[in-house]
Amino acid sequence: MSTGFSRRYFFFGSLLAGAVPMGGYGSVTSLRALGYKPFYDKLNVAVIGCGGRGAALLGEAAATENIVALCDVDEKRAAQELKAYAKLPFYHDFRELLDKQEKNIDACTVATTDFMHATIALACIQRGKHVYVEKPLTRTPWEARLLMEAAAKYKVATQMGNQGFSHEGHRVAAEILWSGEIGDVREVHIATTPGTHPTGLRQLPPEESVPPTLDWQAWLGAMPMRPYSSWYVPYNWRGFYDFGTGQIGNWATHAAGPAHHALQLGAPDSLERLSVEGESSITFPNRATVRLRFPARGGMPPVDVYYHDSARPTDPDAFHVPGAENEPILPPPDNLLEKGRPTGRWLERIAKAAASGERLEAPPPRQWPAARPGAPRMGAGGPGVTVFGGDRLPPQPGVLTGNGSVFIGSKGVMATTERGEGVWLLPSARWKEYKLPPQLLTRSPGHMEDFIRAAKGGDPSCSDFKITSPYAEWLALTAITMRVGGKLEWDAKNLQFTNSAEANKYVKPHFREGWELKL
Repeated sequence: MSTGFSRRYFFFGSLLAGAVPMGGYGSVTSLRALGYKPFYDKLNVAVIGCGGRGAALLGEAAATENIVALCDVDEKRAAQELKAYAKLPFYHDFRELLDKQEKNIDACTVATTDFMHATIALACIQRGKHVYVEKPLTRTPWEARLLMEAAAKYKVATQMGNQGFSHEGHRVAAEILWSGEIGDVREVHIATTPGTHPTGLRQLPPEESVPPTLDWQAWLGAMPMRPYSSWYVPYNWRGFYDFGTGQIGNWATHAAGPAHHALQLGAPDSLERLSVEGESSITFPNRATVRLRFPARGGMPPVDVYYHDSARPTDPDAFHVPGAENEPILPPPDNLLEKGRPTGRWLERIAKAAASGERLEAPPPRQWPAARPGAPRMGAGGPGVTVFGGDRLPPQPGVLTGNGSVFIGSKGVMATTERGEGVWLLPSARWKEYKLPPQLLTRSPGHMEDFIRAAKGGDPSCSDFKITSPYAEWLALTAITMRVGGKLEWDAKNLQFTNSAEANKYVKPHFREGWELKL
């Protein structure tokens, strides 16, 4: 029986409740009063962190909106962007940018180190600015909860930069699961490749002279002072507990997305580190396996989610997918083209071909490149950056490795790859004849475009903090479990572990004096 409510409302209806101005969204006056703009006006965007990943966000925002100010602590890293936008105001300190440009800014993109995401995003939100914050949103669970509460209090549009939530494959994976095709899911396995940052260190890196192009004080921000080392800047900070979230924030935040969405995961009851190699008190270990136990959710049964960090086919605890012993496990990205669902650049090519009358031949799905042990990773940190973790091994049939997830259902198995950019059923014979279920979810115009639409008063974005803060929270709990070990019982309501004083030390950051966060 139809209730008159769409699947879109099911996920986003609670966000919209009480948020629609009395004049309706057609009222430009009401929209402006809430800090929104009509769709025909361009947003004025400040870019905080404009080198590296920030450069990509800058380009995406600049495609349709006005860039009005830049901020970065590393002039060498951001040199190309600073040259391209040389006429714009530039700052090292985001606080100075907000103080001087507040009246000129509608929205901010934040693409900095993980440990500064919450500090910068909260400062923007409290000034009424819409924010797009790169994954994994925050380094700690306390910060994730804080940002969700702040966004609700100040009624701003938000988006986490986990682009897979906007991909067709991500949505199809959820629709396959909801269709009942693989039955009840009580077990999920998520894997990531070895990282490109240092792991398993026994001592801190040696002190070095600060480069003249780097503002070290501004880079540290809320973090207590420490000596500079090129082991931290510009990229390898993510391997250190104090600064980053390792492969959890780097890739699990992508690979676990389909599971979080399709299974409507909230907070786990418990987490347990099942194995670890290269344990360290300074950096994330070389590899580890963590099990998270989530309670029943609505009509879905309890589910165990296993995270295999830096999974290799030779590991003793590598996951062997039942019934797929001779199959490649993770699908190629964009494989939905074979099912008549083009994604990514193929949508653009098809539109152009239709306009010009060109005939397009569909290619085979994009295949995984061959991997060589010790080979440098493409794009890892950019030129001149030391790449670690060179023990990536080629995939092996039947074993889960790479970046992706496997859903074990009572009626079958489903796998997704990378950010959810590919999806299929296992074994392959089942997928070959499978017909995709009806579309239940609305489709995204693109991750940045989704945010811009929300920032102008449209529907909340697909990675609005109401959705992705709980996700970032349990990912941050996984990072704590890798550090502490043992079985940890989690009390989500009170934001604390009930059986570990050691683990509770890492729920909230330790801020430098004067940098404490509060609503």
